[in-house]
Amino acid sequence: MVVKDELQRLGINCQSIDLGVIEVEKGISDEQMERLANNLRKSGLELLDDKRNILVERIKCVIIEMIHYSDEVPKVNDSDYISKKLGYDYTYLSNTFSEVKGITIQHYIITHKIERAKELLLYDELTLTEIAYKLNYSSVAHLSNQFKKITGLTPSYFKEMKDKRLKNLEDL
Repeated sequence: MVVKDELQRLGINCQSIDLGVIEVEKGISDEQMERLANNLRKSGLELLDDKRNILVERIKCVIIEMIHYSDEVPKVNDSDYISKKLGYDYTYLSNTFSEVKGITIQHYIITHKIERAKELLLYDELTLTEIAYKLNYSSVAHLSNQFKKITGLTPSYFKEMKDKRLKNLEDL
């Protein structure tokens, strides 16, 4: 509603508003665009009008959905999954992402996989083997190596720290 209200306030007629995408009926002046961007920023939103930035945001959304919100292990590798989901050649997606973000898509995926692994370890409902499978790792060793590279800790030590914190809270 924030976006729709702001568009109306600026006298901009839109044809449709869909998750992150707005279609306007006619062109927007530079002044209207600047005012819209400033007002949206005050609400914690960002106006993306550069096609490359929009594509990078879409890549990030696909990765986050794939890692954090999907219970199915993708039947294809990450690059094929992202490419198919967005309808672009992976090399193009990868180059665009790296140029805009300054990191590779693969590094972004690994970072999110490790964050998800940390969440799952804290929930304490799955074994490390189950977590490795859920996050599409080839082995527990591969997950453990990436976990240590990113966090500086082994998964078991990370989990042990959580248990120690809980014990300390109980002792209070």
